Amino acid sequence: MQFLGLDNADVKGKTVLIRVDINSPIDPKTGEILDDTRIRECAPTIKELAMKGAKVVVLAHQGRAGGEDFTTLEKHAKKLSAAVGLPVTYMPDLLGPFLVSNIKMMRPSEIVLLENVRMLAEEGLSLPPEELAKTHMVRILRSVGQVFVNDAFGAAHRSSPSLVGFAQVLPTYAGRLMERELTGLGKALSPERPCVYVLGGAKFDDSLRIIENVFTKGIADMVLTGGLVSNALLVAAGADLGKINIDFMNARGYPKEAERAKRLIDQHGDKISGPSDFVVNAGGQPKVISVNELPTEFQILDIGPKTVEEYSKVIAGAKTVVVNGPLGAFEKAGFEKGTSGVLKAMADSQAFTVLGGGHIVAATHAAGLASRMKHVSTGGGASITFLTGGKMPAVEALMSAAERMRAASK
Repeated sequence: MQFLGLDNADVKGKTVLIRVDINSPIDPKTGEILDDTRIRECAPTIKELAMKGAKVVVLAHQGRAGGEDFTTLEKHAKKLSAAVGLPVTYMPDLLGPFLVSNIKMMRPSEIVLLENVRMLAEEGLSLPPEELAKTHMVRILRSVGQVFVNDAFGAAHRSSPSLVGFAQVLPTYAGRLMERELTGLGKALSPERPCVYVLGGAKFDDSLRIIENVFTKGIADMVLTGGLVSNALLVAAGADLGKINIDFMNARGYPKEAERAKRLIDQHGDKISGPSDFVVNAGGQPKVISVNELPTEFQILDIGPKTVEEYSKVIAGAKTVVVNGPLGAFEKAGFEKGTSGVLKAMADSQAFTVLGGGHIVAATHAAGLASRMKHVSTGGGASITFLTGGKMPAVEALMSAAERMRAASK
């Protein structure tokens, strides 16, 4: 994956446009930011640019039009200032007549955060990158911008003017977060062997696509499953989980994925491991049952202790372990042990460990193990797209820009 990072960029005295992903959960009653993780994650790149003498113009989005979390970035600027450790000025503008003049008056090391880019309808356009480069926002800001930095990995699976348009018209580099994500997740797709994927969560369609991708491309040696994906594969193999579990799966769209699940079992069943025991919700209390006790009248909410032991042995022998999605309802007391047990096995292993973002990251923090993992992704949907081999328009734009820049330098 050939792209250029900040080590290749000369930014001193230049106006740098940087796209970040600081889309955060918002309290609908107070408008306060509930979790500033993404703001803190992008802060190092912004601080580095400022310390190198760049005039830093930050672009970002928050929510979608019509949503409860769709708002201005005024409060984000305050959080960002605290995270960077330098003043960040909120500029409630994207196209207005004073925007260009205000940016031109910036001094080296100053930082401004522009308005939510999704306030512009054109940010939602679905067009080729070269057409997105012609949008009003890109044309106006490129007139003052000299360098573009993309540090918005969490939105890299999307195509919009602020994510891919600038890469067509300005020297373009990956920020530190983007670089770390692409390097870390890249090791999940070009791993040291043996490579083990651990897949769970409630979105079994995502997990099934990941399984399909890693086996089709020869990436993984073994896949360990929990959560709804293990239930889906058990049903595809002919197991009866009991009405309560079948109904829950069907409500989540299993019939649309049944053929895919059956095909994966038929083609790769010897390399897919499912639970040998479960923890079910028996009247509000956790109860361990073996796979031989299926069907059950209780809802399956976790993998059991025997499965944790079996999975831990596989993980101990791996050199790369990728996990996406919790293996049970970790947020409920009594049903977190499967997920935390497998995460501990990963933390104790010598493998390069990769967490794919989303709920598994929350589970890892809850278990106090995040600092012991090699790569913890901030991506969520972007991580899923990356691991399933889907299109990453912002990453493609980075690589295309690097190719053009290298060709121009010859």
